[in-house]
Amino acid sequence: MIKSFLILISFSILLFSSQQIIFVLAEDFNTTKAKLSCIEDSKLVCGNIDVNLGRNGLGWGIGEVQLQQEAKEPLKYEGDGKAPAGVFKLSNIFGYSQKSDYNLPYLYADKNLICVDDTHSNFYNQLIMANGDEKSFENMRRDDIQYKYGVVVQHNKNGIKGRGSCIFLHIQKGVNAPTAGCISMKEKDLKKIIKWLDKRKSPILVQIPQKSLAEIYQLFPELKDALSGGN
Repeated sequence: MIKSFLILISFSILLFSSQQIIFVLAEDFNTTKAKLSCIEDSKLVCGNIDVNLGRNGLGWGIGEVQLQQEAKEPLKYEGDGKAPAGVFKLSNIFGYSQKSDYNLPYLYADKNLICVDDTHSNFYNQLIMANGDEKSFENMRRDDIQYKYGVVVQHNKNGIKGRGSCIFLHIQKGVNAPTAGCISMKEKDLKKIIKWLDKRKSPILVQIPQKSLAEIYQLFPELKDALSGGN
């Protein structure tokens, strides 16, 4: 147990080096609402942003660090309507505009860009250009503004079959509209966040229920300092 904890501590230090953190805190695994804060270099950049989670709350996802999990707590699976809980890297920004000036790699969401959610596909949980062979996928160019711009969350980045796919930060459908498993918010809040994200800062998403807060504060003391105002 001690050895495992020390490994987590060492790994979290590597994760936090020159880090930007998007921190989403939910009351429990069942809620569809949470609060989001942005932290950089131990300082609070923005906070108290209302976000929507999955229609069935949270489930433990597959990320960069395995947090303590009780047997009774839900895991994230494909199609379960849960947003993933854990620590995840943020890899890309995507959107409907052909050009961008963001500081994170950008993916133009044209009519051919899809995210594969077919658990039998070799491209499961990957953003690819459609070739006509995919049996189940999500179009990244939608008829609404929900994907006008968004951020790719690297949950289950190795594509373990059935453990969930296509997780994004995106524009909300409505103030109280839960998602199929993503994290959604007002357009103005998301726009502020994507302009702030910087690949040089190795941004991550930390998304947890309240019960894991003490553990996260141990792993990321800078996060605690930022949210407490340094007190």
